[in-house]
Amino acid sequence: METERRQFTASMRFLHWLMAALVLAMLGIGIAMVASISDYHRLVSLHRPLGILIMILVVIRFVNRHFSTLPPFPPSMSSQERFVASASELLLYTLLFVQPLVGWGMLSAARYPIVMFGSVHLPPILPHSVMVYATLRTTHTVLAYLLFLTFLAHFGAVLFHTLIVRDGTFSRMAPWKARAK
Repeated sequence: METERRQFTASMRFLHWLMAALVLAMLGIGIAMVASISDYHRLVSLHRPLGILIMILVVIRFVNRHFSTLPPFPPSMSSQERFVASASELLLYTLLFVQPLVGWGMLSAARYPIVMFGSVHLPPILPHSVMVYATLRTTHTVLAYLLFLTFLAHFGAVLFHTLIVRDGTFSRMAPWKARAK
C-alpha cells in the first residue's frame, strides 16, 4: 500500500526556498534602487540577471509541479481556503513570470542594453518607444507592489496556519524532511 505524500518533493522544496530567497533579494534591491542614486547602477546590474533567473526558475517550477504528486491540503482547510490558496499560488507564479518579462520589455523599449554578465546581453523584445517604456515602467512598479503584497499574504497565511491553527501546513514545504506521523 502506497502512503500518502505529506510533503512536496525535495526538488519542489529546494526551488521554493531558492526562489523565496531570490524574491526577497529582488524586493530589497528594488527598494534600494529607488532610494539610492549612488548605488543605482551597481544594484541594477544585480537586478537584471536575478530577474531573468527568477523567470527561468518559475518556468522550471511550474513544469516540475505539473509532473509531481502534490501533498493534500490539511483537513482543517475549508474549500474556500483551498481555493484562495490555489488562486494565490497561481497569482504568485504569474507575477514571478510576468514581472521580469515586463522589466525586459521596459528596458528594450528604452534601448537600454540588457547585460546579464560580462559580454552576455539579452536581445531586445520590443522596439524603441518612449511611450511604451513609460507605460511598462509604471506597470513594473505596480506589479512589484502587487508581488510584495501577494508575498506578504502567502507568508501571513503560512504563519497563521503554523502558529494559530497548527495544522502542519508549514511541514508540507519545510526545507527539511518532515517526520512521519
